Amino acid sequence: MVKTAHDVKTVVLRKNLDENDAMDIIDQKKVTPFKSLLSRPKKEDVHVHSLKLYYECILMVSGKYIADYFRKATHSISVDSNVSEISLGDGVFPVRSKSGIQKAFVGKRGKNKIDLKLEEHVFVEEEDELIFDHHGRDIKFPFKINSKTVENYPKRLLEQNESNVKRPEMTHDAAISKLQLQLKKPMEEDVRELNDEFVLREITEVYVPIFEARLIGPKKKVGIIRIDAVRKKIL
Repeated sequence: MVKTAHDVKTVVLRKNLDENDAMDIIDQKKVTPFKSLLSRPKKEDVHVHSLKLYYECILMVSGKYIADYFRKATHSISVDSNVSEISLGDGVFPVRSKSGIQKAFVGKRGKNKIDLKLEEHVFVEEEDELIFDHHGRDIKFPFKINSKTVENYPKRLLEQNESNVKRPEMTHDAAISKLQLQLKKPMEEDVRELNDEFVLREITEVYVPIFEARLIGPKKKVGIIRIDAVRKKIL
């Protein structure tokens, strides 16, 4: 499949946690990855092998689906009980036949129904946004984006930390396809003269600073603790 080039907005969130603060949190929680129902290692039995700051991508795509088409439809109208049919344009439409039970129930003065077989000209406009984590899973966006929460020179910062940048595993084209599928609802049968269009509004890559500690515990077991450096939260 040929990849399509898209304009992509790049955002890097500012961290609210420095390395020393991250180490304090890790020191308090470092036994957690090694706990079990039967054992809980001592703090001194677990040491921090490494601590790195990564920038992990959240991928956001937004767009709009527009369509118009004709579809067959039946609309029912009520007429007086003494009307047997109506004329509309070149068509003649008889009243709907009633069952014996209906006649007994509504009596002679009950309204008659006429079914008009028509075509409707339908217009559809759907907008939405999808958000994917670094692995391509659907998520809700938990951060605020404004001048106070983002870095001023995002691309330069990512270039300086290139070895620690986790780019999205999902391609932009795959994300756009998912959004198109969500916006384009299944069509009714008997549709004609369909005109539809998908308009891509924006692709944004939001990079979240995450401290990742590699821990060595008893019997040289390895554990990982990840801290969201924006929300100061263990992931």
